[in-house]
Amino acid sequence: MSERSNLRLLVLAVLVLSLLGTLVARAYYLQIMEGAEYRAAAENNTVREVAEPAVRGIVLDQAGRPLVANRTTVVVTVDRQVLDQQPNDGAAVITRLARILDTPRESIADRLKTCGSEGAKPPPVCWNGSTYQPVPVASDVDTQIALSIMERRREFPGISAKLEAVREYPAPFNANAAHMLGYLGPVTEEQLEAQGDGDDRLRRTDVVGRTGIESQYDDVLRGKPGITTLAVDTAGRVTGTLEERDPTPGNYVVTSIDSRLQAVVEQQLLAAIRRAQEQDYAGKSGAAVVVEVDTGRILAMASYPTYDPSIWIGGVTKKQFKQLIDDESLSSNAYQGQFAPGSTFKAISTAAAGNDNFDLYGIYPCPSRMKIGTQVFRNYESNAYGPISLTRALEVSCNTVFYEIARRMWQEAGGPDAEVTAPDPVAESARTFGLGSRTGLDLPGEASGRVASREFKYDNWEDKKDTWCRNAEEGYPETRKTDPKLADYFTALDRENCTDGYQWRAGDALNAVIGQGDTTVTPLQMAMVYATIANGGTLYQPQVAKGIVSPTGDVVEVFDPVVTRRVDVPKKTLRFLRNSLPGVTTDGSGETPFQGFPLGKIPVASKTGSAQVTGDKASTSWFASYAPANDPKYAVVMMVTEGGTGSKTSGPSVRKIYEALFGVKGQTVNPRDSVLVGGSLQDALPIVRPDGTPVIPKGRDSGVADVRAAGSAS
Repeated sequence: MSERSNLRLLVLAVLVLSLLGTLVARAYYLQIMEGAEYRAAAENNTVREVAEPAVRGIVLDQAGRPLVANRTTVVVTVDRQVLDQQPNDGAAVITRLARILDTPRESIADRLKTCGSEGAKPPPVCWNGSTYQPVPVASDVDTQIALSIMERRREFPGISAKLEAVREYPAPFNANAAHMLGYLGPVTEEQLEAQGDGDDRLRRTDVVGRTGIESQYDDVLRGKPGITTLAVDTAGRVTGTLEERDPTPGNYVVTSIDSRLQAVVEQQLLAAIRRAQEQDYAGKSGAAVVVEVDTGRILAMASYPTYDPSIWIGGVTKKQFKQLIDDESLSSNAYQGQFAPGSTFKAISTAAAGNDNFDLYGIYPCPSRMKIGTQVFRNYESNAYGPISLTRALEVSCNTVFYEIARRMWQEAGGPDAEVTAPDPVAESARTFGLGSRTGLDLPGEASGRVASREFKYDNWEDKKDTWCRNAEEGYPETRKTDPKLADYFTALDRENCTDGYQWRAGDALNAVIGQGDTTVTPLQMAMVYATIANGGTLYQPQVAKGIVSPTGDVVEVFDPVVTRRVDVPKKTLRFLRNSLPGVTTDGSGETPFQGFPLGKIPVASKTGSAQVTGDKASTSWFASYAPANDPKYAVVMMVTEGGTGSKTSGPSVRKIYEALFGVKGQTVNPRDSVLVGGSLQDALPIVRPDGTPVIPKGRDSGVADVRAAGSAS
């Protein structure tokens, strides 16, 4: 053999060995290194899961009455796998189904289309679930119609009827509580992407809590879905069932809300709104809160305007949603609305005065007005009371007493030359009572409010100075075309804000001390302030949920009261406030609405407020209180926007709430007449029967027509 032939053979041998080596290495890599991954992929190609949603847990009030429950409905479903095997993809079956359901054929066809496919309508009309899962096409189907479909299986292959649980709102005693309860909506893409891969993960067909308790405690209420694992061949046909796991129903959330009291509070808030309107005020909106002072538990919380929570069942229409937006009823004024507190803030200013070594028992002048520079600051309705005590200043709500205290604090801190970090006793007092930050309420979307201060004004100037300076330079050209004087006013204002809008002037301090200016609060925050004064200085985190109970009645968890902090206020100052505030109701601005009330048996501590707002709008009506003043149990706060005075508008309704709480009729106080079962709150969580229905305490109407129907439908 020639030398050239030998060389050719050698090259060929090397090439063959190289190829063999590559193949062996690749086989090793595929079989050993990535074998598990490829096997899993192969299994995924032959296994499909079908999820059956769990029955959602219900929401109970503190006595065991259902606030959110379930009812059973007959749902007709279509198995598309079976339908596809029928002539013409089951067109005749769908036609017969549409006829017996008395619904357009197109509506059924639309529900059977997969979301994202050609011609599919957007969710929730299209089907967003598994290909192997029966598609619901009609709900609330008449039982006789459902039985007829099931009896004629040859005519309706792949069509089934089953019972499903859907949300309902029993509204015991006509209690609405929409903002606290919340509603359900389709799961979002963001929620799907943010979760893990567990069996209880959310599916595209799931509904989840959107607001309120439904959202805050969604993972508690939702339960775990049932999973059926199907074997599927390469053509996508089901060849068998590998595993079945039943769904686990969700747990029950027990709230501290008392539905009977909630109904009274809602009625009285509406009465206050109408009372404002009868006085020719707009009375556009309002809120009311009742809190247990020694625990922070919310017993009732109402907001106006509100809505019927049942409109969300099955999906809200565009017309309904537009109406909700137009009415501004979706958010809760109680914990999401922010309003100037007016004179209810004077309790905080009094605490600030005590902390800053003002004599709480001294005498202070109460003229009808005070002039600072070119500005005149007046008492409400320009009343003058002469030299009075600080207690009397709280009783009659004398602004000028607090103006002078604020002026002295401002001057002692450095006046106009003070640094941003200079002492600010009123702002510090507000913050220690929790203002300017969220209370920690166990409901989503809570507002934090705002505390007027040197720091806030400087930060606000930093954020807005560029805009102010630009507007001052441009001079509002569009406004100037129609109203030159208004344009001049805006230009001058922005020029001043541009150059020294950061300065904390004496006028700012005077406005802040009476709850005006930049300070805003939620009614819930003010309820917690007065609860803190009532209990001697403990600021609690407000809670709506009291505990968790399983559908079979086992106690899963009890939520103990949560202390946020002990307020940084001396005991002597808190004692001064507790001794002074009852006089507001007996001899001051809160006297009129409580005339004839048995204050000797149930003394009420209170503070009225009439917070001024910009423009020509009427003041915001406030009435903040707690009772009994000598042994505090409950704090009650009510607010009505554009409602006039606290005494005339909110005060009478707060009185009615106390009458309901304590069982007051005329001068008689009888706990048996209280809206609370037995005249007091239930200490233990309510009893739930093994069948999932709650036990209502005897001796009091449940407020629910059929308590058993409100349990966990299964």
